[in-house]
Amino acid sequence: MLHIVNKSPLERNTLDSCLAAAQSGAAVLLIEDGVYAATRGNAAESKLRSASERLEIYVLAPDLEARGMGASLTEGVKPVDYAGFVDLVVKHKNCQSWL
Repeated sequence: MLHIVNKSPLERNTLDSCLAAAQSGAAVLLIEDGVYAATRGNAAESKLRSASERLEIYVLAPDLEARGMGASLTEGVKPVDYAGFVDLVVKHKNCQSWL
């Protein structure tokens, strides 16, 4: 399953809920303000590092760049462009958007 998170971890607990519910082998894609979770020094950084042992963690690179955070990407998080976003949706039979 592909889990899509678009809320900042500083604004809501959406990411925490997603990581708790996601089963091993699933993928998480951070988009819009959710990309802040994928930056170094963020409160969610350790959660993503821990989750990356059982989940694939991706971030939408254009959203990261639009927020000026491109150089602060946390180790282990894979950036994807819009075509990569489409590839992830095609690859995973089910998608869950976390609002």
